[in-house]
Amino acid sequence: MKNMKNRCCKDFTPKTIDLGKIRSYPVWDRHNLVDVDNIKTPGLDPIPNWDCPEFDELVERVIKARLNDRPVIIFMGAHVIKSGLSRYIISMMEKGIVTHIASNGAGSIHDFELAYLGGTSEHVPTAIEDGSFGMWEETGAWMNEAIRQGYAMGYGYGKSLACYIENNPDRFPHSDDCIVYRAYKMGIPATYHVTMGTDIIHQHALVDFAALGGSSGIDFAIFCRSISELEGGVFLNIGSAVTGAEVFLKALSIGRNQGYKIEKITTANFDIIPLGDYRGHVGDDHFHYYYRPRKNIINRPTSLGGKGFYIEGDHKDTIPNLYDRVLRGLA
Repeated sequence: MKNMKNRCCKDFTPKTIDLGKIRSYPVWDRHNLVDVDNIKTPGLDPIPNWDCPEFDELVERVIKARLNDRPVIIFMGAHVIKSGLSRYIISMMEKGIVTHIASNGAGSIHDFELAYLGGTSEHVPTAIEDGSFGMWEETGAWMNEAIRQGYAMGYGYGKSLACYIENNPDRFPHSDDCIVYRAYKMGIPATYHVTMGTDIIHQHALVDFAALGGSSGIDFAIFCRSISELEGGVFLNIGSAVTGAEVFLKALSIGRNQGYKIEKITTANFDIIPLGDYRGHVGDDHFHYYYRPRKNIINRPTSLGGKGFYIEGDHKDTIPNLYDRVLRGLA
């Protein structure tokens, strides 16, 4: 024990695994749970019969924000894409409803795979058993290449992917269904907020963690700028129970720290967890207390005069209804 106390920390180097030895596999024969032939199309697929309390009020607030040229920002989890709803997000950007789109690393991967492969979402339970889960050569190689190249030019994560798609059109026959690319073409910020070790492209021999962190850091600064202009606007967190809630709260704090007025804002969290009276007090003896969006999206950010909503439902119901009702209200 005495020797341990006297040892200088520079003499201690933890052992690492050699990521360069990772074996990857061609993706082309992979079975995908989602593909461009079964994703939903606005105007063709029927709007589900669904409703929930206060949804109409939230819709009115979105409409009012856009009529007053105030921002509507969406932070979404990857399951929005895995639910086959990419075209709804793209159409909301096209029609001027959404002014900034953000996601986590998984959201960028499913979006990128749809663009080049026309499909995404492997069957994880079987792939994890033999160590093949996520080891897809084209996804890992191309995304890491895109991020490394873009970061070297000073681009954020989202712009790096979009420019890579733009510069390699033959590789991406389905770019029309790619959210990050379509946002780039429309001049709408698309930012991605990654956590190291959470995404399949981190398990590829070409991974460059400095570029991943640096490019995502640039995107965070872009996101913070958008949040700084949120007064009178709407922030929607759709299915990102951890990353979206945490990134938004930090961006809001940064904006207020720099003197931006961000008080009368509308926030909403879309998820499937029943929360009951989500505006009421909940103690730390109840598991709802530890559900981040309840505090970090709905209640704490709106204490200066805004209002937060919880929209309970499946993305396949909530997003088409949001699209339809807002569009009709703006017509």
